[in-house]
Amino acid sequence: MRKDEEFSEWYNEVIERSELSDKRYAIKGMNVWRPYGWAIMKLIDQAIRDEFDSTGHGEVNFPVLIPESEFKKEAEHVKGFEGDVFWVTRGGFNELDVKLVLRPTSETAMYPMFKLWIRSHADLPLKVYQIVPVFRYETKMTRSFMRVREIHFFEAHTAHATFEDAEQQIHEDLQMNERVMRALALPYIVSRRPNWDKFPGAHYSLGSDTLLPSGRAAQVATFHQYRDNFAKVYDVTYETETGEHKFVHQTTDGMSERLLGALISIHGDEKGLVLPPAAAPVQAVVVPILEKGRQEEMLLEAQRLFLELRERMRVKLDDRDIRPGEKYYYWEARGVPLRVELGPRDLANRAVTVVRRDTGEKKELPRELLPDRLRTVLELMQVAMWNRAEKVLQDNTFTITKLEDARDGFNRMGWCGKESCGKAITERTGMSVLGTPFYPEPFDGKCIVCGEKTKQLVYAAKAY
Repeated sequence: MRKDEEFSEWYNEVIERSELSDKRYAIKGMNVWRPYGWAIMKLIDQAIRDEFDSTGHGEVNFPVLIPESEFKKEAEHVKGFEGDVFWVTRGGFNELDVKLVLRPTSETAMYPMFKLWIRSHADLPLKVYQIVPVFRYETKMTRSFMRVREIHFFEAHTAHATFEDAEQQIHEDLQMNERVMRALALPYIVSRRPNWDKFPGAHYSLGSDTLLPSGRAAQVATFHQYRDNFAKVYDVTYETETGEHKFVHQTTDGMSERLLGALISIHGDEKGLVLPPAAAPVQAVVVPILEKGRQEEMLLEAQRLFLELRERMRVKLDDRDIRPGEKYYYWEARGVPLRVELGPRDLANRAVTVVRRDTGEKKELPRELLPDRLRTVLELMQVAMWNRAEKVLQDNTFTITKLEDARDGFNRMGWCGKESCGKAITERTGMSVLGTPFYPEPFDGKCIVCGEKTKQLVYAAKAY
């Protein structure tokens, strides 16, 4: 099935064929991770962990249940989430005195603890993160990895002495986001969300959006500057060097399994997944092509080759007793970056035949220094996948001067900044207003709705 003809069906078929997830669990939107899908997600998790561990964040793990009494303290936050939460109202046969919420996100769980952990300026900055399930009562049509009710979620929460320190944290988060997105070969834009679409309780919110082949935007990361809004609700204060008590300033950074959904969508093809090497549980598969009467000799050589390569990459030897074509189909569906074929002619030439999953390019490489050569091919493939995806994003970003010209993709237009004009864009096009570009883009023109002169741009797109 071609993804450019029926993207939705293609997407579901790729997930099924590559055995990433099974949606037949008895609760809608709570899917079962299969081993290969979980292996990819663990690599994504590890890339995120490495970034946050290296910048002084500590990993925590908070309980999944939040008391209603804490959850309702932040009225604005609750207003944004109350319709999306799962409630626990009974323990065994007993009605609970205080209802419990299944964590939709963790502000209301963490910040009462921050109040206990932070005493003085010496305790700041406090930087923690966790990789946990969160639960949202999604009522729209669910889709594996993109819109589910139990979400594999990453969230970092920080507390700082000043607004300026918290701002610096947002910039650090954006730098880490860039490195993670490069590893996944997911080009993106960063927008400051309009006030009517910011995270409940935030001073402002930033969204990182990538573009899917369907022409829709997918939010793959968010960054929230809370100022001292939550600190005032949960009384999170610190003592300054002069003995004053001040509220902390807070930020959060969030990502989810949607990263995997975007990766499948952007890189996959008619044969199945195409994984960037950094996210591939198997970066190279060795496939021996056996000749009658020499099976033992060739399998032994394939094992030697496997042992040579495994010091430099994640490699698998496929010595199953099935036809080579079946093996090719199996590993192509799973997006393994390199197939290393070893046949009688390769053996005679002291070489191997290497096939790249992203381009289908086939090349004979000498066995001498092969691990180094393949490592180079993987690195080139990583860059090439980013470049191809970035070109698609750029080719589908349009600057428009009339709302009638809006089309699938990112639409870039002048905006006066008024909420009424921003909401009119959505009403007249059916697109979501993603926001103003975080990294300034020069513009001199008119608001696309009211015609007022402006130097401000806004992005809009149909969104998941």
